[in-house]
Amino acid sequence: MLRPTKTQIDAEIVDRAAALFARHDFEHTSLQQIADAVGYSKAGLLHHFPSKKALYDAVISALRAYIEAMAAGVRSLPVGIERDRALVEASIDFAFERPGISALSNRIAVDPDPENAELTAIGLIMYEALGIDPANLEMDRLVRVTSAFAGLGITAAIAEKNKLSKEWRGMIAAAAMDALGH
Repeated sequence: MLRPTKTQIDAEIVDRAAALFARHDFEHTSLQQIADAVGYSKAGLLHHFPSKKALYDAVISALRAYIEAMAAGVRSLPVGIERDRALVEASIDFAFERPGISALSNRIAVDPDPENAELTAIGLIMYEALGIDPANLEMDRLVRVTSAFAGLGITAAIAEKNKLSKEWRGMIAAAAMDALGH
């Protein structure tokens, strides 16, 4: 069996830390909790990330990279059903591959920090990908998008936890598309 690379190890640490930040918030998550979650000593964890803040920054950077990649992947599609389907599919994949970061994304959506410019920018990238103009919000579209993607994230987490990802994937996509009005 191949040993994981440093990049793979760091990605696993980032995802597990994101899940803890989603559950307990940054201030109430300790380095020891993160170390325990990834099976490292605190010193071992600090070998990969020099501080809790550096780890949190890596989590936010990973979230931003994911959102930017999703947005770039749909720019050539017109706003509408094709674009929505591509974003739903990509979000399901991400929720299965990086459940911790996905959970943090849901937490941020529920409890946004208007003082945090980085998180606001990430949200605006997602809005743009979905064809939402923050200066001219359509409440019906906003509620549908929120319902679709929050429901998708939670349901994907349940599927992943119960090892039902393959069985539920199509149903999650269909439910999200229904919520979007398609």
